[in-house]
Amino acid sequence: MSKTKKGRAAIYKGLGHPMEVVEYPVTDPEPGAILVKMRRANICGSDLHMWRGDVDLAMLGQPLPVILGHEMIGAVAQLGAGVTTDSAGQPLAEGDRVVYRYFVPCGRCKACLKGNDAACPNAYLTVVNQSEPPPHFRGAYAEYYYLLPNQTVFKVPDDLPDEVVAPVNCALSEVIYGLEKVNFSFGETVAIQGAGGLGIYATAVAKEMGAAKVIVIDGIEERLKLAKAFGADEVIDMREFKESYERSGRVKELTGGWGADVVVEVVGFPQVIPEGIDMLGSGGRYLELGNVSPLKTFELDPA
Repeated sequence: MSKTKKGRAAIYKGLGHPMEVVEYPVTDPEPGAILVKMRRANICGSDLHMWRGDVDLAMLGQPLPVILGHEMIGAVAQLGAGVTTDSAGQPLAEGDRVVYRYFVPCGRCKACLKGNDAACPNAYLTVVNQSEPPPHFRGAYAEYYYLLPNQTVFKVPDDLPDEVVAPVNCALSEVIYGLEKVNFSFGETVAIQGAGGLGIYATAVAKEMGAAKVIVIDGIEERLKLAKAFGADEVIDMREFKESYERSGRVKELTGGWGADVVVEVVGFPQVIPEGIDMLGSGGRYLELGNVSPLKTFELDPA
């Protein structure tokens, strides 16, 4: 690929600044790297948090500008020397559609050496990257994405459309990982706080994992209908059950008076956590996924 070729990117320059479309030079991938031509990029809730300032990148010390976005699918534009397969050993060639992990664990810290690379503190430093230094294209809202050497990548089966695959590396994998971490198992009941994107995924995944009953709580009719379509057995409409104790009581009523085995928070507001804990049965587990904004707190009665 010519080193004079350029690609467009929508850059974020900080709070109060509009997104700006700029051009950066597209460089050849180094050995072990892959240059990807973007096909589709989604808007994740965390992208909105950054754009609105709930997560203030500048305050957190992130150099700007950056290219936001991490839910995406692309096609291989160029393979770096030595790259012949994806991370699962499948042959990889130019033009193949790929999805990939948007963070890069270091492989050397205590978490990585224990096989828990999702807990690598260095990995999160690679999620949002300054766009001015080469290779520039390290966010989804651009024409290209630069996959670093050893960054996990998978070839996409031909029968899966882009719109289905684009959120796999974030929303879908997040709820699968979370439910596995709390050992959610066949025959258990789950209450899901929120029927946004993560909530819908959690509904479908829990049902696929053999949930005896999936209960979804939200206050928007369209979301509740979508939750039912994706497998919710029961929905709790916050317009009908207006108070926290009413919603907790309804969950217990729907679980034979016991409470849910697992409650999943995917609302993004820490104030709902005490309510969710109150929905649990004895020995239940609470899965916190939705809160990504720092400096947000809640009160909890530990007794």
